Amino acid sequence: MEETNRQKKIGGVLQEDLADILQAHLRDAGKTGILVSVSKVKVTTDLSQAKAYLSIFPAKTAKELLEELNVLKPQIKHQLAQRTKNQLRRMPNLEFFIDDSLDYIENIDKSLKGEENPIEQPDLLSKRKKS
Repeated sequence: MEETNRQKKIGGVLQEDLADILQAHLRDAGKTGILVSVSKVKVTTDLSQAKAYLSIFPAKTAKELLEELNVLKPQIKHQLAQRTKNQLRRMPNLEFFIDDSLDYIENIDKSLKGEENPIEQPDLLSKRKKS
């Protein structure tokens, strides 16, 4: 189902404000050398849930940073609600996910250039799960 204009607008507002909040958090925590960008925020039709997809560089710190953000979720939600109080009546619940689309695109690019050939090296392909 396609997103409505209202969902897109709210997602855009949350994306911009969430990026500012996360960058300020990293700066205040003294974590230098870590870059976080909010690539997409998807809001459900009833506006109760917001899924934020984060691109984190370097990728090796992504998992621990995601766990830290999940612990700090109430504070982040409060800061976000303070920024959007004139635009939203109710703040949606936040869920954070790692956006791995850039890694996926990079793997496809390598395969197309012939650097990694899954036909010659079948171990590059993930094993198929039987249902």
